[in-house]
Amino acid sequence: MPIFYDTHAHLDYPDFHSDIAQILERAQAAGITKLISIGTDLDSSARAIKLAEAHPGIYAVVGWHPNDATGAPADLRPALRELTKHPKVVALGETGLDYFRLPSTKGGTAADDEPCKRRQADIFQQQLEVAAETGLNCVVHQRGDCFEDTIRIFEPFARKVRAVFHCFASDAATMQRVLALGSIVSFTGIATFKNGQNVRATLAATPLGSFMLETDSPFLAPIPYRGKRCEPAYVKEISEVVAQVKGCGLEELSRATCATAHSFFPKLAA
Repeated sequence: MPIFYDTHAHLDYPDFHSDIAQILERAQAAGITKLISIGTDLDSSARAIKLAEAHPGIYAVVGWHPNDATGAPADLRPALRELTKHPKVVALGETGLDYFRLPSTKGGTAADDEPCKRRQADIFQQQLEVAAETGLNCVVHQRGDCFEDTIRIFEPFARKVRAVFHCFASDAATMQRVLALGSIVSFTGIATFKNGQNVRATLAATPLGSFMLETDSPFLAPIPYRGKRCEPAYVKEISEVVAQVKGCGLEELSRATCATAHSFFPKLAA
């Protein structure tokens, strides 16, 4: 059986508290041998580390999600520096920008958006600074009309920090801009959706060795599980569609995506 990794899952979320052992068993049975649990704030990051300590196949990413930017400490860097000392912390994140859920989308005004955007940019910058200091890479979230701002903040760090633009759903030209900076993208179950043709077109144009696979569990379950809770075992279904789109075998896709993961996450064990 070809092996694959789930390079982005939120295993600390309440959705998984009651059956984490069974989830890990199903992942192993599906050939998904390494899982990366992604932090969204300091508490979530600490929980990701605890999961990594308890399970050999789990690793942690620590950081603060842009959707919760207004609740972040003024200076996030000292806490993140401490967390990155753990041997199973493999990257910073999930960080970046999100203009999809700004205050104006929840009854606020456009004027209310500006402080939120500035705070998102500030904590994104802080996490990039820690990544550059520690030699780790960054897991980047970008949703809504924020790609130009995301690149503007990231580009000064591109010589020291690589980014994975996770849950990538933009066009091939945008993907090429990411790759030109030495960074990579990652694809989710959206690639299997009936209305995911745009993602499949970008995937077709993305070279092997320049992307990873992820579930973003508990979100975005692939066909045939769409609408249900997603879990790491479903990388199997994602990989089958990705292999079809790329016109390659599962073994070749396994070698390429696992090698990309080891290159991107330097502390990921062999």
